[in-house]
Amino acid sequence: MKAQTISAFIAATPTQIYEFASNPRNLPLWVPSFCKTIELVDGEWVVQSPAGRVVFTFVHPNDLGVLDHTVTLPSGVRLTNPMRVIPNGDGGEILFTLFQHEGMSDQQFQEDAALVLSDLQTLRRLLESSGE
Repeated sequence: MKAQTISAFIAATPTQIYEFASNPRNLPLWVPSFCKTIELVDGEWVVQSPAGRVVFTFVHPNDLGVLDHTVTLPSGVRLTNPMRVIPNGDGGEILFTLFQHEGMSDQQFQEDAALVLSDLQTLRRLLESSGE
């Protein structure tokens, strides 16, 4: 399976990045390509996405900067996305590994990679402009 790790430097502490990015309520602010709205329904975070209603689940809170998350698509297919925040000098690096899943064309994979990079840059702008 083809994979690409996409990253962005953010001039904020890894803890600040993790705390903001790990809060599902913030997803519409920095992942507008995927998350139009989010609400907690019966203990699950439900996202309205371009693909329809998906369930979004982060791994348990941790001190390691791990933001791995699973999305359950309307079809029932579950996709796990590895994501990390790591220290980088006076700031932090956020890394997202994108996989080319079965049935995804090379063009779709490239388009998804561009969307992920755009979302990480949005996160950077939000955190750097707010002093989070």
